[in-house]
This record gives sequence, C-alpha cells and structure tokens, in this order.
Amino acid sequence: MAVKYEQSFKDRAVRMVLDRLNDDDAETRSAVIREVAPRLGVARETLRRWVNQALVDEGKRPGVSTEESAEIRRLKRENAELRRANEILKTASAFFAAELDRPRAR
Repeated sequence: MAVKYEQSFKDRAVRMVLDRLNDDDAETRSAVIREVAPRLGVARETLRRWVNQALVDEGKRPGVSTEESAEIRRLKRENAELRRANEILKTASAFFAAELDRPRAR
C-alpha cells in the first residue's frame, strides 16, 4: 500500500535536495537524491519525482504544474458529470416525445 506523506514533509525533503545542489561541492542531482532519500526513509524514485514536480511548479522545468494537474482532474470530473446529465436529458426527452406521439383515448 502506498504511503501518504504530509505536504510539509515533501517540501522539506525537496528543499534539502535543492539546497544540497546549490552547495559549491554539489554532486549530480541523482547522487544527492541517493544520499538524502535513505536519511528521510523515502524511496529514491519518490524523492526524485517530488524534486522534478517542484522544479515544474517553479517554472524551472517544462511540464504540467500541480495546479494545472488539479484543474485538469476537476474539469474531467465535471465533464463526465455533464455527459451523464446530458444522457439523462436525452432519455427523458425521448420518453416524453413518445408520450406526446401516442394517441389518446377520449
């Protein structure tokens, strides 16, 4: 099962990596991540993804920001809901149109 980390923990972990990269004797990003991840008890790949997403969010790397991703998810949910509502309205209008076409007993 996936572990959920607090956003503040993620932010501190990313800050540790980025601060270490800004040092004069900085190694490569992957070397810093290999060094920091075990100290924090986080998988290297997880920390790498957090760092990459932080760089995207800061505009230092191309990609979809966290805010844009959340907006896309929200719009997809809204779109699915509107499609369901549209199908219900189509079914209802077909039902009522059939009722209007039926001859009535007098």
